[in-house]
Amino acid sequence: MSYLVLARKYRPRNFTEMVGQDHVVQALSNALTTQRLHHAYMFTGTRGVGKTTVSRILAKSLNCQGLDGTGGITASPCGVCQACTDIDSGRFVDYTELDAASNRGVDEVQSLLEQAVYKPVQGRFKVFMIDEVHMLTGHAFNAMLKTLEEPPEYLKFVLATTDPQKVPVTVLSRCLQFNLRPMAPETIREHLQKVLQVEQVAADVQSLRLLARAARGSMRDALSLTDQAIAFGSGALVEATVRQMLGSVDRSHVFRLIDALAQGDGKTVVDTSEALRLNGLSAASTLEEMSAVLQRMAVLQAVPGQAAEDETDPEQAELQRLAALMPMDETQLLYSICLHGRSELGLAPDEYAALTMVLLRLLAFKPAHGAGAPAEKKTLKSPPTAPEPAPPRAAAAPVQPVVHEANAAIATVADVAEVHVPNQPVDPVDIGKFAPETEVKASLPEGQRLPVRESPDHPSEVKTSEQNHAPAQVDQGDAATKIEAVQVRVQADSPRDVAAAGAPHPIDATPEGDFWHATVQALIAAEAINAMARELALQSQLVARDSDEWLLRVERESLNHPSSRDRLTAALAAAGHPVRLAIEVGRVTDSPAKRNAAAAAQRQLAAEKIVFDDPFVQSMMREFDAKIVPGSIKPL
Repeated sequence: MSYLVLARKYRPRNFTEMVGQDHVVQALSNALTTQRLHHAYMFTGTRGVGKTTVSRILAKSLNCQGLDGTGGITASPCGVCQACTDIDSGRFVDYTELDAASNRGVDEVQSLLEQAVYKPVQGRFKVFMIDEVHMLTGHAFNAMLKTLEEPPEYLKFVLATTDPQKVPVTVLSRCLQFNLRPMAPETIREHLQKVLQVEQVAADVQSLRLLARAARGSMRDALSLTDQAIAFGSGALVEATVRQMLGSVDRSHVFRLIDALAQGDGKTVVDTSEALRLNGLSAASTLEEMSAVLQRMAVLQAVPGQAAEDETDPEQAELQRLAALMPMDETQLLYSICLHGRSELGLAPDEYAALTMVLLRLLAFKPAHGAGAPAEKKTLKSPPTAPEPAPPRAAAAPVQPVVHEANAAIATVADVAEVHVPNQPVDPVDIGKFAPETEVKASLPEGQRLPVRESPDHPSEVKTSEQNHAPAQVDQGDAATKIEAVQVRVQADSPRDVAAAGAPHPIDATPEGDFWHATVQALIAAEAINAMARELALQSQLVARDSDEWLLRVERESLNHPSSRDRLTAALAAAGHPVRLAIEVGRVTDSPAKRNAAAAAQRQLAAEKIVFDDPFVQSMMREFDAKIVPGSIKPL
């Protein structure tokens, strides 16, 4: 007699032998016991979880005749009557299995449905089982819809598929759907242990764990791998031979890698990766095993009192040691790196080089703390150095805001008549109390020049540090900044004043603002201005206008560009306003941009008020605690 593979030899013959699908077994058993039978069933799930097996057991339950030939519909078929044995052997005339992967056309489905008009010949029910039903064509689905919805009382449909998303909803709605789940590795391991005991094959626990994990939830795959392992190990299952057959990475390598990463030992990481290369072990399998170990470590770190999955697991002690050694944040980071690193292996010319880079990535982002120390976040800290001339932003923390504010005040002064940096320091002063005609000095980087604009009253003169004096220094150990005075003239409405105001100022509508807003809107509508010229017009305020000159005010000096001003002047001339533009920098309270923003805000508030005041919306918010998503209301 030829050898029968384990997957077929130990196929369940009744619901009590089913493993890992209790939710499906319970529902079908209760339905059969109470005889509340649906006319169409659909079983979905990945390969090897029991879809075809369940359909055959269901067919036996519907047609079982009992030991004495007087049985009826039952949840526990006898397995010895004519109907049960014929269904198990595949020769029961009233049970038809159609492989939709090779019979997917409308003709094959039509020939199957032609048999539906005939009553059962031998059994109590006709059962049509269509495997991989998602492979049928659209015309084939349409051909079976009517019969599937209202079949004869003696006909039952059983559909099975691994991809229910491809089945039309018109078919799904006519079936009672059951999802067969992938089985847990522990469930598969326990079943394999029972099978090997019956087969009288010696096996250790670790080899069964490897086979259960390699099956990935499929009992058929687990039994097929067990067949292969028995042949590979000459009738015995040993961890070393099973690991060699599967190409799995020894967990000792994984533990060594995680330990080296926790210690920050890059040499051990590289040496272990090279050992994996020499042994021909899979890089993808290494990252997969590391992900599994890190997941268990994260559980132990989050729930220290969590019981072990299996008290006999020899890896539990090592897992607890590594969980205590590696901080929680590094565990999560390394887990994420391993998951994303698997997708990068195929992009590299050498998968082992890619594996090394993935592992070394943790060391590149490793926080600066020793093994076992509490995790801390990275901070940008510079070591203390001797006092030396430095830019203002490099000053010590207690004096940095003062120096920065002083430099900012000097750097944005509109008019600087005469700037001189004397040698002798004076008492510190409060930068916030500067007024016009105040003398100020702060340390500047070597070679930096202050902005100077000539005026009739004060001829421009800048004396640099190379010509006269060395730059003033800020002692980082001092509690206050030494600031010396120079002669400056501060404009009252400078851009720095505007930034210091903090909040936008309300619009102060003026007749000039009304005229300028209408003029700018007309230029934009006619597409006479664009880019920077349009921004200059929108962001500026018309302060005064004469017959041949208009005075505009902007808040940012960057808008006052000669090319933008010339294009705006040309556009105004083309629109009937041949004037010359004079632009100053100051606080803007009435610009076309501010008016447009205010109008848009007003429209937004009006739209929101309409929605919030709607009785239906109010009832939904009151009765169902509904909330309006912020930003989802837009005015038309």
